[in-house]
Amino acid sequence: MTDLALDSSYWSSLGDGVGAILLYAIVGLVLMVIGFYGIDLTTPGKLRTLVVEGRPNAIVVTAAGMISMAFIVVLAIFAAAGKLVEGLIAALVFGLVGIIAQIISVRVLEKAIGIDIGAVLHADQFAIEALIVAAAHFALGLVVAFAIL
Repeated sequence: MTDLALDSSYWSSLGDGVGAILLYAIVGLVLMVIGFYGIDLTTPGKLRTLVVEGRPNAIVVTAAGMISMAFIVVLAIFAAAGKLVEGLIAALVFGLVGIIAQIISVRVLEKAIGIDIGAVLHADQFAIEALIVAAAHFALGLVVAFAIL
């Protein structure tokens, strides 16, 4: 006969997992918002407005920044090996360091290559330079994320 009863710790374990998901989601959201405003503060014009207006280059650069932040948060969670408090702290600290590293590095790269990021973000048409900036965000997110391990 098959036993259909749940283990006595099932609901507690399920609740712990749901709680961890919610806490990591909050930390991830906070980091992404901070990252967005960090990018916004260091670029000419209001990035939020440019995204709402549908400027393709602003959208591409913003999306790459969000994806790179997700890499950092995901690997901080993975590196915590199931230790919730340590994972949350690591995600927050590494995320903030990652934001700073990305902003500085991407701005340096833009200057080194000679990209006028203000003009690129404000353009109505897609500009190939947006891919360079997006790739820089993506690559730096991977570097920071793997440095966590």
